[in-house]
Amino acid sequence: MTERPKKVTSARVLRTWRPTAHVIRLVLGGAELVGLPVGEFTDHYIKIVFPVAGVDHPRPIDLAAIRRELPREQWPRLRAYTVRAWDEAAGEMTVDVVHHGDEGLAGPWAAALRPGDEVLFTGPGGAYAPSPEADWHLLVGDESALPAIAASLARLPVGAPAHVFVEVDGPADEQPLPSPGAVRLTWLHRGARPVGEALVAAVRGLDFPPGTVHAFVHGEASFVRQLRRLLRVERGLSREWLSISGYWRQGLDDEGWRAAKPDWNRQVEADEQARSLAPLG
Repeated sequence: MTERPKKVTSARVLRTWRPTAHVIRLVLGGAELVGLPVGEFTDHYIKIVFPVAGVDHPRPIDLAAIRRELPREQWPRLRAYTVRAWDEAAGEMTVDVVHHGDEGLAGPWAAALRPGDEVLFTGPGGAYAPSPEADWHLLVGDESALPAIAASLARLPVGAPAHVFVEVDGPADEQPLPSPGAVRLTWLHRGARPVGEALVAAVRGLDFPPGTVHAFVHGEASFVRQLRRLLRVERGLSREWLSISGYWRQGLDDEGWRAAKPDWNRQVEADEQARSLAPLG
């Protein structure tokens, strides 16, 4: 993924609502969104900036200066969220935040937002959009990948075939995913199973159509690692036709996952290389 320099943009909440039981949808606007380079990719993401309570940072906020000059406990925390939709004409950005009661940082914050409240963020970053040259598309993810999957489906060429697997807690978390493509959408309900277990089984059981597939696979790191091996080693997908990454890792907060991810990436690369040289089975 590519990301703009860490300029902090200030936006205002225009409206909020709940499209499903565990999602809060934020619509942001403001003068600083004019000309924001959003729209090239369907996995565009921003990093929402959460200042530390009681710490008054000078405006405009300079994250690099803060990290140079202040102790770590006074650094703002960042949380990455995919841009669910972007209306350039209206200057409105839509972001979905998963909410499970008082759990976590961003969920309770989003639940308390009201129109007019300020939201600070960096970005956007991004790297993926469905290729019109692909014969068919594969999109796989949990709740964290759902906004990018929704934006990608909306961008599919008319009639483009796509197999889509989305895992959520249960039926109350399903939402409409309109698309001009020929989409076969499968909602998988997690229940008490580990995150991603149903996704791995679904992709493994898919009868892959002929032709070139452009795949997008994102979500919890453990199932992403399994699917990367399946697609790269067993199915032989080349890197340029595969967008795949662990958005988060169970048992780690966002800061912990960012710290661990470089080593995780190295381990995944080494595992992939070793398995590609060994017989499957």
